Amino acid sequence: MRWAIDYPLESKASIAFVQALAKVPDPVLHISLALDTSEERIAWTILGTALFQDLNYSEFNSLFSTLAKKFPGDSLWKLPVPREDELRAVLVEVLGKKVWSLAENFPGIFWSVGNFVRRHAPLDQWISSRDVTEIWRDLGEIYFMGKGASRPKVCAAIYRIVSQPPFGLGIAAKSYSKNLSLPVTMGLRRFLAFIGPGKGKDFANMTQVQKQRMAQSFYRFACPENPVIAMHAYQFFLENGKKEFICRSVTDKCKKCPLREFCNEAC
Repeated sequence: MRWAIDYPLESKASIAFVQALAKVPDPVLHISLALDTSEERIAWTILGTALFQDLNYSEFNSLFSTLAKKFPGDSLWKLPVPREDELRAVLVEVLGKKVWSLAENFPGIFWSVGNFVRRHAPLDQWISSRDVTEIWRDLGEIYFMGKGASRPKVCAAIYRIVSQPPFGLGIAAKSYSKNLSLPVTMGLRRFLAFIGPGKGKDFANMTQVQKQRMAQSFYRFACPENPVIAMHAYQFFLENGKKEFICRSVTDKCKKCPLREFCNEAC
């Protein structure tokens, strides 16, 4: 990509950042990969992806892990499903008085994923019998998984299902489509705007198509052998963890971060 030619130091550092952050656990998969059955792992991966919005990683980790403990395994889809007051009690326990954009829809998302599992079970056969375009279409049935053309949550769910561990569940679809875009995370958006190819190009006002195109090109550049790893790593760029940015905590308060000299938020 042109940016790599014009900014060789930044581009070299951006590749090194992938290796530095590649082993940070995915907030959804660190719960779902530990579950007992394939059905549970797929179902909870879908649920986690549907819920992961407008919460930082620490808040989401607390919510998702507490939810999995309160309603383990097949409690997600086995009838009778948890009551609304039981589900909302989890929100109060974890988030307290925090205003969350999905709070009103939280029970509906839980029930919708459960209903999806009941209708498509067994899920591993559902995946193996469909190509990713069909999976993409099916997942759109779930409440708050997105109805637009890009559906970033749906794309994220698919990659978490089909990618090899620890970046996914490693369940193969019938066929794969190169037309499916990798999700453009908030961390990646920050990197593109502050350091990467979007710096100085009014990234915030680019169209979604332009942002998508730039993101896909960058993922392929940063990790050509497996762009999913680049997507995984850059979701942690300047993303809040328990006490500070996740990238900062992983890189010894930026001391070991390849991007340190280019980042305005570096310690």
